[in-house]
Amino acid sequence: MKLKLKEIRLDNNLTQAKLADILNIRRNVYSRYECQTRTIPIEVLWKLADFYNVTIDYLVGLEV
Repeated sequence: MKLKLKEIRLDNNLTQAKLADILNIRRNVYSRYECQTRTIPIEVLWKLADFYNVTIDYLVGLEV
């Protein structure tokens, strides 16, 4: 499954550092989410979906 985290972040002209600040996490943790080397907690997915005004399904690549 291909996450859309990087794509949507870049579409919104955000850096990993800025988004990590918004989520109140470290930048390297967010980077691992984008690279899919760390599982994203559902709470973070909820925050991201709310922030971008999209569904969690969209973020995780289940809908286009």
